[in-house]
Amino acid sequence: MALKGRVPSEADPRRELLLDLFRIALAAVDGRRRVRAALTGRESAGAASAFAVGKAAAAMMQGAVDVLGPRLERGLVIMPDGDVSPSLAQRPGMRVLHAGHPRPDERSLAAGEALLAFAAATPRASRVLLLVSGGASALLEVPAPGVGLAELRALFDRSLHERLDIEQLNRARVALSRIKGGRLAGLFAGAAVEALMISDVPRDEPAVLASGLLDTPGLPRQLVGSVDDALDAVARAAAMRGLRVAPRAERLAGDAESAARRICHELAGGEADLHVHGGETVVRLPARPGRGGRCQHFAVAAARHLAGHPDLLLLAAGTDGIDGDSEDAGAIVDGETAERARDCGLDPAGALAAAESGSLLEATGDLVHTGPTGTNVGDIVLALRQAPADLARR
Repeated sequence: MALKGRVPSEADPRRELLLDLFRIALAAVDGRRRVRAALTGRESAGAASAFAVGKAAAAMMQGAVDVLGPRLERGLVIMPDGDVSPSLAQRPGMRVLHAGHPRPDERSLAAGEALLAFAAATPRASRVLLLVSGGASALLEVPAPGVGLAELRALFDRSLHERLDIEQLNRARVALSRIKGGRLAGLFAGAAVEALMISDVPRDEPAVLASGLLDTPGLPRQLVGSVDDALDAVARAAAMRGLRVAPRAERLAGDAESAARRICHELAGGEADLHVHGGETVVRLPARPGRGGRCQHFAVAAARHLAGHPDLLLLAAGTDGIDGDSEDAGAIVDGETAERARDCGLDPAGALAAAESGSLLEATGDLVHTGPTGTNVGDIVLALRQAPADLARR
């Protein structure tokens, strides 16, 4: 994990502190670790099958393999583009497919067909694990009669321009699907089905996660990872470093610029050293958006409010390691970010209007790049008030 772009003129240990706290957050909700912990001690003697879908699908499946070993005879993984460990991809009985995200594509439809075939071939009375994480809605499509890829893509495009929140979007997705809205488990009729979830949605509701794939009455399911777990780990680590951590606020939601303004105001006017937030905001995109995502947009908005405050910094990053259409997780901004941008001939207000936050943050040296993380619990914002000299004394 590193900052990307032009390095600020002086090394800042506070940035390394924020990166370290973000690493701790990611480790706390690692898909492999969380599934392994959930299954340990609950092994059964019989053969098992597992289906994993979402941004954490490969990591969650690896956690099941760690515990079940040869008893896990069949597996299907549906994940976004990216590398997967050879030990998983080449495992006998295991199939790994990539599909479109965040916009569904032809591969999303192929993934749906693969799921139907996998479920039909599952032995009756066998054990089945459903491993679901955020991002599954676009990756896996089994459309309702009369619905095609054009309708699915049109819904996604409408969600961007109308700023639909995740609950609104997923309700619309359910109406276009044969398996969303609690109908996934029914594909494995006659099997002993249980589900493990890593959530990136508000309140971690099964009715919302992955468009309600697991919202089935009576289905045994367990939440094995959420943004609260990540933020709890950050708060503990920060307290051990002697930082005063503000009480947890409600999860982030709504307009990204409004949320950034509020958090910066609370940071500047409060007494705590660190404010920790999690959730997902929304950004209204212009007709032709530029490079970036909601975390980078959030960061540029925050940079305008942090300007002139040398003791304030803020990290905004996605726990999946991907922000919007970029390959970066987010950014760390400080009281000089806006000035550095203007020195590069860039205007923060203009970047926000054009949804071109990524280019500005690369120029200022503020982008955070993680690569694949093996999890997805939404976005994390860490707002720090600390003078460099104060940090050095801790």
